[in-house]
Amino acid sequence: MGRVIVVTSGKGGVGKTTTSASISVGLALKGYTVAVIDFDVGLRNLDLMMGCEKNIVHDFLNVAKNQASITQALIADKWVKNLYILASSQTGNKDDLTTQGVSKVIDALKKAGFDFIICDSPAGIEKGAKLALHYADEAIVITNPEITSVRDADRILGVIQDTSKRSKENKSPVLEHLVLTRYQPTKVKNGEMLAVDKIVTMLDIPLLGVVPEAEQVLSAINSGRPVILDKGTDVSEAYKDIVARLLGEDCQQRFLTEPKKGFFSRIFK
Repeated sequence: MGRVIVVTSGKGGVGKTTTSASISVGLALKGYTVAVIDFDVGLRNLDLMMGCEKNIVHDFLNVAKNQASITQALIADKWVKNLYILASSQTGNKDDLTTQGVSKVIDALKKAGFDFIICDSPAGIEKGAKLALHYADEAIVITNPEITSVRDADRILGVIQDTSKRSKENKSPVLEHLVLTRYQPTKVKNGEMLAVDKIVTMLDIPLLGVVPEAEQVLSAINSGRPVILDKGTDVSEAYKDIVARLLGEDCQQRFLTEPKKGFFSRIFK
């Protein structure tokens, strides 16, 4: 059975879709079959991140409403094999999504044999977000190192277990993971951002990884190429570490402190 992983956040603009895209690509690069779904009906962005916006014929809502099959709607990723995108509807209404419709889509993907089903949830606790969380086996909560973002993430954590189908069926709870994005150790040192340890203590869930602030993220978004494919960059390495930990590998946390300056960089500061 495919692992259903929802990528969620309490606040918008924290890097949730960037994370969904990079994790999906990273898992596919490891040889797993992956489907990634955009749950944000009316405000789709995942297709832009993946560079497949021109290839959409049928969307998530079409499948949920029996207007197209899952095979017709899935778009093969142009960057890696084994990865397929299910775009959201840009013209539909969030209220068009139903529990039965979402169940139909998730069940179809499981029957198709996907190893991972990544759900890129809307931010907050509106209907689309709750429907995504309802079918989750695992939830990756995205937050930035600032107090309002962390507080909103804490609100989402209170919703996950209450919304989950697993909870209603008395199964083991949804596994929760934390990903901290846009982290800048220098600002943490200067007291301008919250430190990792403080955030982990506040939210009380395991840290899956830290993604440093990087200019490459904006460039990747604008080019429609997931940032994990930018080889050799810190942000790419951070997402590769996150994928490895998601698969159970033991990776030391990186990007938590300022990089050490060499002799010449100290001299010619």
